[in-house]
Amino acid sequence: MKILLFGSRGQLGTYLTPVLGTLGEIAAYDRQECDLMDLAAVRRVILQERPNIVVNASGYTAVDQAEADVVVAQRVNAEAPAVMAETARELGALLVHYSTDYVFAGTARVPYAEEAEPAPMGIYGETKLAGEQAIAASGVHHLILRTAWLYSNHGKNFFKTMLKLADERSELRVVHDQTGNPTYAKLVAANTANMLAQMFDHGRLVADRCGLYHVACQGSTTWYELAKNIMQLAGKADSVRVIPIVTADYPTPARRPAYSSLSTKKLARVFDLRLPAWQTGLEQCFAEHVSSG
Repeated sequence: MKILLFGSRGQLGTYLTPVLGTLGEIAAYDRQECDLMDLAAVRRVILQERPNIVVNASGYTAVDQAEADVVVAQRVNAEAPAVMAETARELGALLVHYSTDYVFAGTARVPYAEEAEPAPMGIYGETKLAGEQAIAASGVHHLILRTAWLYSNHGKNFFKTMLKLADERSELRVVHDQTGNPTYAKLVAANTANMLAQMFDHGRLVADRCGLYHVACQGSTTWYELAKNIMQLAGKADSVRVIPIVTADYPTPARRPAYSSLSTKKLARVFDLRLPAWQTGLEQCFAEHVSSG
């Protein structure tokens, strides 16, 4: 197997690089090696590497900035994946692409299944959905993996922001009326590798396992409760007060879904895979944080 990875130094790609390397030869590209704004370069890299699997862990994820940066978000989140899909189809390769819970409007009260109707509330969600649709329409064999509230010890994310602010402030104001599945990026990477190991039988693609899957930690919570749990793990529950606020108290350029929890029943049914509870993922991420100094 030869695997081509885009976004190798990102939050998810950092964990994907070693685990995908256990499945075969890996060619890892980040923005410096291949800028997804250059669609011709994306196609050229795929044709040059001629992989069996293309994994796209790259994306425009600045949710608020996307409202003003529409052209870039559309190019990276929709047009580049479309080129990947078309080129991978020509080579007979499998495409793995990551998407988001923000494709949903947030009006549900039970976790969203894969077949639920998308209705994104902002440019980020709209462009990620457009990427999904382009891949599905291309005819390429694919795995589209939606995840949610991704965090890790790499890149910019809620976990790192809370730890930083806890060193600077005695009070943190965090919204308590948005609910989702906080998910440790390392667990998504590990489960991607487990899925790919089941996608081939003696080198032959098991095509009926292709499609759209939700890959997220079990259980739901709010940003407020997540922040409180981070403070507890950091030993700062007594010194840093976490104050619940409503979304209206913290206006942002992009609207967020009030409820975007993802159901992972399909992942369990098809691949017999289950990510742990979000609390367990958080504990594992914090343990990594401590061990890395």
